[in-house]
Amino acid sequence: MPTPAKGPRLGGGAAHERLMLANLSAALFEHKRITTTVTKAKRLKPYAERLVTFAKRGDLASRRRVLGLISNKGIVHELFTDIAQAVENRDGGYTRITKIGNRKGDNAPMAVIELVLEPVSAKQAVVAEATSAAKRDADKKDADKAEAAPVAETEAAETEEAPEAEVAETEEAPAAEEAAAESEKDAK
Repeated sequence: MPTPAKGPRLGGGAAHERLMLANLSAALFEHKRITTTVTKAKRLKPYAERLVTFAKRGDLASRRRVLGLISNKGIVHELFTDIAQAVENRDGGYTRITKIGNRKGDNAPMAVIELVLEPVSAKQAVVAEATSAAKRDADKKDADKAEAAPVAETEAAETEEAPEAEVAETEEAPAAEEAAAESEKDAK
C-alpha cells in the first residue's frame, strides 16, 4: 500500500487513516462513485487503484489480501467479478476525481471520485490497432527483404554473367568484321 505522508493524517493517526481509506474504498466499490473532500479523494485514489489491480490479478492470495483490508465479502466479490472485468483492458487510471465546489457548511473543497468503468475509448482502440498493423507490416517487409536478398543475389550473378557474354560477343564482332575485310582484300 502507499506509505502515508509525514505530518498530519486524515483524522489523526495512521491507523485511523487506514481504516478511513478502507471504508471509503468499500463505499466506492459498492456505489461506483462517492462525494468526499478533495484531500480524502486524493488519498483514496492510489489506495483504491491498488485494490483494483489486485482484483484484476484475481488469484486467491490477492483476494485474501483485499479481504484483510475490506471486511465486507459482498463488496470484495463485486470488486473481483464485476469491476475487475469492466477494467480488464485498462492499464491504469481506474478512478476519476472531479471537483464540484465547496461544501455549504464549512466551505471545504468537495470532489466526486468515481470508478472509470467504460471501455477504453474508441480512439485509443484505433490507435492500438494501427500500431499493431504497422508492426505487422514492418515484420512482413523484413520477411520480404530476407526472401528478396537471395533472389537479388541470383539476379546479380546472372547480370554479372550476362556482361561477360556481351563483352565476348562484342570482341568477336570486330574480329569477324576485320576477318571479313581482310578476306575481301585478298579476293581483290
